[in-house]
Amino acid sequence: MRDFRQRLRTPIAGLAVATACLLTASCSGGAGSGPANPGAQGGGTSAPATPAPQIKISPAEGASKVRPEKSVVVTATNGELEEVTVEAGGKPLKGEFDAARTKWVSKGPLKPSATYTVSVKAGGGGGPATASSTFTTLKPAQELRIADITPNLKGETVGVGMPIMVRFSRPVGDKEAVEQALKVTAEKPVAGAWRWIDDSLAIYRTAKYWPAHQKVRFAAYLEGVRAGKDVYGVRNYATTMKIGAAWVSSVNTRSHTMIVRKDGKIVQRMAISAGKATTREYTTTNGVHLTMERGNPVTMISPGKKKGDPGYYKEIVNHAVRISNSGEYVHSAPWSVGSQGRANVSHGCVNARPDQARWFYENFHRGDVVKIAGTNRALEWNNGWGYWQMPYKQWKKGSALAG
Repeated sequence: MRDFRQRLRTPIAGLAVATACLLTASCSGGAGSGPANPGAQGGGTSAPATPAPQIKISPAEGASKVRPEKSVVVTATNGELEEVTVEAGGKPLKGEFDAARTKWVSKGPLKPSATYTVSVKAGGGGGPATASSTFTTLKPAQELRIADITPNLKGETVGVGMPIMVRFSRPVGDKEAVEQALKVTAEKPVAGAWRWIDDSLAIYRTAKYWPAHQKVRFAAYLEGVRAGKDVYGVRNYATTMKIGAAWVSSVNTRSHTMIVRKDGKIVQRMAISAGKATTREYTTTNGVHLTMERGNPVTMISPGKKKGDPGYYKEIVNHAVRISNSGEYVHSAPWSVGSQGRANVSHGCVNARPDQARWFYENFHRGDVVKIAGTNRALEWNNGWGYWQMPYKQWKKGSALAG
């Protein structure tokens, strides 16, 4: 009987120890207790690893003949873009990130006939990632350039009426795209607009005269701009012009006077003789003229006539300043001094005393204003630089961006 009781105690004691071990295990795993990853003990499920950022670049690696108007687009999934560099020939291409920095898009056109390199860095929970790519843009079948910009003389000072005239190397098909690439900035801004005179010539004119004494910068960001079918701009242009004092001359053909003002103050009074008006061609034109060029001397020949014809003339004149394309100048006329201030006897020009004509010649700038009143012949808006003859409201309708 004693032996039976002793054998029974042994398993009961073992059961108590096992129960205690079970209770101890069930209380583990609280804050700060046990390993951070339950799977490390071999009995739990492993947490999935955070994926590295995935970077995508368009155009794709090795792409060729990429159209310059195409954008470069870089995206990142599972992370954020930290740095995007796109360049050709050491010149970086500008671009913008979206708010989440998961997308970058280039701004402006690409340079034609160029090789671009793209370098990207991205970061995220799965660690940093990098990517790179290269692609080339197409060579245009036809290139668009600027053949001439007026004014373009280095260091030239121009008048307050001066337009900006841009002549292109070939006809422009997509005028809207090209005009958007033309930028005019001034130290003293004033409203202005472009007008297309023909497919190759665009002219910028302000609504009012330029404010005097300032610099105006013109830039044409044509590189990569699609100007028509298979036609692309291949380079950018920029020039700066200096607007001088406000020189405004007022001519009255009835009182035979010319009054010159500089910044609003009278600096010269001149007795003049205008066109005798026996024919339309001998009638001085009314309206706002701009001084265009000068010569000393200038040979003037009667338009449409040859030697021996009635009314034919050939005169050599000094200190001549052109104000239209129909042959009108302000110039010296010693032969008509007796009529200056009294009568109109010229073939349409504004004749002045030699010393005063020389003074005007020496003080003029291209784009100075000469306003003429008193005749019945209006200056045509496209006669020389008669652009101020067209109301600004009508002028800006000639813009490709109008409306």
